[in-house]
Amino acid sequence: MAAHSQGPKGLVHVHVAVHDPATMVEPEPEAADYARDLFAASAKYSAVSWSEWGAEPRWLGMDTSTCSVAINPSYFRNRGADEFKRFLAGAASRGEPVLIIATLGNADDDGPRSVFGPPAASVAFPGFTGSIGGPRLPAGADVFLASDLDAADHDLGLRLRNRPASAPWWAMALQSIGFEGPQGSTSRRPEGELVPILVDSLGVPVLARWAPSDRQEVWYLIPDAVDWNTIIDWIVQKALPEHIPAALRRVRSPHSVNADLETPAEAEARVALQELDTRYADDKARLQTDLEQARQEAEPVRSGLLFGTGHELEAAVAVVLRAAGFTVTELDAELGTKSADLLAVLDQETCLIEVKSASGAAPEKLVSHLQRHLDTWPQLRPHQPLTCSALIVNHQYRLDPAQRPTDAYQRKEFVDALIFPVLATNQLFEWWRAQDWPAVQAAVLGHPHYARPDEPSTAQTTANPPRQRRPWFPRRWR
Repeated sequence: MAAHSQGPKGLVHVHVAVHDPATMVEPEPEAADYARDLFAASAKYSAVSWSEWGAEPRWLGMDTSTCSVAINPSYFRNRGADEFKRFLAGAASRGEPVLIIATLGNADDDGPRSVFGPPAASVAFPGFTGSIGGPRLPAGADVFLASDLDAADHDLGLRLRNRPASAPWWAMALQSIGFEGPQGSTSRRPEGELVPILVDSLGVPVLARWAPSDRQEVWYLIPDAVDWNTIIDWIVQKALPEHIPAALRRVRSPHSVNADLETPAEAEARVALQELDTRYADDKARLQTDLEQARQEAEPVRSGLLFGTGHELEAAVAVVLRAAGFTVTELDAELGTKSADLLAVLDQETCLIEVKSASGAAPEKLVSHLQRHLDTWPQLRPHQPLTCSALIVNHQYRLDPAQRPTDAYQRKEFVDALIFPVLATNQLFEWWRAQDWPAVQAAVLGHPHYARPDEPSTAQTTANPPRQRRPWFPRRWR
């Protein structure tokens, strides 16, 4: 039986197919590309706190037979082929599978690619049995967690999804490798399953796990430009317990959990912690669902009131008025452009409402639109007399709401001459957000609304929030 050494202080041996960064000297600017590439490859791991994460690196030139994990292994002579062979042989002698982390792409190489050339990036498998590769995605591509992931894959997906927005992604797909021989052309396609972990908006994998049909290897294909501290921590904390738990037990890693050897106190605490994690995950998922649902309900109103024009703005105003207890009729559907946009009824009050938008300061001529509709209303609906009216304006909608004037009009002489309320949608938004329905009623009606004791209004029976500041009403229509 082959003898296997234990890692020092419970550290897991990890084969990394580059030279020890501590021994590398940065080449001169005139050095060959080969020397600069070697230095750059090693430099990616110079800031990794290996022992902090429970690991010990085995660089090129070091024995790799005790390793259970390999990072970016090499199959070329004098560049890591011997180390990779000893890595595989050591795992085979222990009867264990191996874990391989391979980087796809080069974040520093974003030049154009020929449409007739090979994929923009690829990772080849040993023995020319195929590869995984694909093009670099456009900048700003969105990525999402795939469904039905196990714990290790889900954790890795969360870690890499939180990379900086500028970090690149590459599409991943199994690729065949073609050969020309005495008997003609042949091709080899890798056998096994490619499991997506993160996908782009089209469902194409950008982070994936692959295992050959014999299941003796587990490959994780990750994009370039990652924080290797995060990856090493994930390897020890999640990947090895999931795929090769014996690797942790063999070196007596503090991250290894053998339930058969635990005391009752350890088992009780561990189970309680697992249950807490489960409850947390369930509660977080529920709260995320609640938040998403609340945003989906609020966004059309928020966007319509603060940035909308035309029908979008009118629909948002109608939603707020209905929430405040008004019965709202959208007049455009019934009368076209002959009348104002909305008719709002609350108990004995019937209000004609015109809704307008202005990218800059609200033009004073907008008032004439509502006045014209007030003049023609008796001919359109003689059986339904009006008791009030209001102009609602989304002004300066290209500015951030915090930068807009509170009131649609600021010229005092003009404001004093108004004969109906003029409401800014940013005010209406604040009342809607606070569910201050009495404030909405008072602003639209031009006075506080009091329902009869035997016939309470809808808003007063459904909400009783604290009042915010009341609108100012010009003297002529107070």
